Amino acid sequence: MALVKLSPVFLLVAMLLGGMDILIASPLATVAAGILAILIDRYSYQQVLEAALNNAKQLMIILFLLMIAYAMAEAFMASGVGASIIGISLKLGLTAKSVATASLLITAVLSTATGTSWGTFAACVPIFLWLSHIIGGNPLLTVAAIAGGSCFGDNIGLISDTTVLSSGIQEVDIIHRVRHQGVWSLLCLVSAAVLFYIVSQSMGLPETRGDAAQAINAIPSDIWATLETKRPSAIKLLNQVRSGVPAYMLVPIIVVIGLAVFGVSTLPCLGAGIFLALVFGRMAGTIGSVSSYLELVRSGFAEAGSWSVAMTMWTGAFGGIMRLMNAFDPISNLILSISRRVRQLIFYNGVMCLVTNAALGDCTGQIVTVGPVIKEMVENNVEGSPEDIYTLRLRNATMSDAFGVLGSQLIPWHGYMIFFTGMAMTVYPLYTFTPMGIIAYNYLSIIAVVSMLVLTYTGLDRFIPLFRIPSEPQVRLKGRN
Repeated sequence: MALVKLSPVFLLVAMLLGGMDILIASPLATVAAGILAILIDRYSYQQVLEAALNNAKQLMIILFLLMIAYAMAEAFMASGVGASIIGISLKLGLTAKSVATASLLITAVLSTATGTSWGTFAACVPIFLWLSHIIGGNPLLTVAAIAGGSCFGDNIGLISDTTVLSSGIQEVDIIHRVRHQGVWSLLCLVSAAVLFYIVSQSMGLPETRGDAAQAINAIPSDIWATLETKRPSAIKLLNQVRSGVPAYMLVPIIVVIGLAVFGVSTLPCLGAGIFLALVFGRMAGTIGSVSSYLELVRSGFAEAGSWSVAMTMWTGAFGGIMRLMNAFDPISNLILSISRRVRQLIFYNGVMCLVTNAALGDCTGQIVTVGPVIKEMVENNVEGSPEDIYTLRLRNATMSDAFGVLGSQLIPWHGYMIFFTGMAMTVYPLYTFTPMGIIAYNYLSIIAVVSMLVLTYTGLDRFIPLFRIPSEPQVRLKGRN
């Protein structure tokens, strides 16, 4: 009977692996779960509907944050904030031995500023792959660095949809979450950058220098047409990088980061970023009028509503019905039976996130589906002070997001890898990219996933500022001596 109750998850996995869009697969899985709840547990239609709607209602504040985050991302990419980050960084001059490392660091900053991994990848892969081609770099190493850096900000950025979702589901403040994982994330980034540089040096690549304008001018016209269709904001960003934007376009992102560091809550941070992008964009001439800027904001709202919001609502409804049936209880009970310490429980929560992400092939679906389960496992089975339980929820949120976004980079059939591989092939048809080839060089994702598991299980996270989680005797599993 336990397997029967879990069958909607298997159905969802099968549909996604079969190539069905999650916006179709989620409603079908939700209907299947509702039918099982009525047939097996004898719930009424009204009870099933209420369970679905109540769980979805809890995500409303998250959806508002998502829409505002998408609006700010659109504004940053179109106003010149993103172009200023790339332009200033590339003025240092790159060679084949440094282009992968630079690609990683620049995309990490840009993805943090815009909150989008897909948008960052689409905007940066034409620049850096053709720049790599011009100066004799390794295309596979470069695209792996772009993929890792693009996902870095999606995991820690204030305006990332996955950051908003994972934090909201665990009921932790986004600012607290970013502080909790900040040092660990930076250590992963620095370690990966060093490794990319060492590997690039070992390949014996040339020392020829190149510039962004040269690389952008080398992009074929059919690639421009593809980007125009798939990511119009990337076109604006590329043109701004080629023509140049004033250095003061960095101010909006600096202010947003500064407000976050000083503990200002998420909505004022986002609001300040949207307002300052307008002010400085008007000064730089990248924003033609207030009405055109408001259209950018509207398109950001529309983009969030067209996919992320709809998908979140459906997966939220699906999770509500699965919780009504207690469908995940067998998995929770298994984890509790093999966990002897709180750290082991949190470790297995992370493993469950990673496995579910691999099964679904969708990180957002994993966050929304499994997030409430791991939250309840901590709240129902761990004793400790409210502050300590909150810290455990912070780790849950960090793991859920990291194993969703960065973990996706290690799953060949994941939607991220399919998109990244296809986009790289489209932008740079001179090389045959494969998911496994990119995974082999994606040092950031490998370091992040492995280190998170090891640090959580062993307690070595105590050596990383702000990253330590409480363990016995501060907290303990209920019913354990």
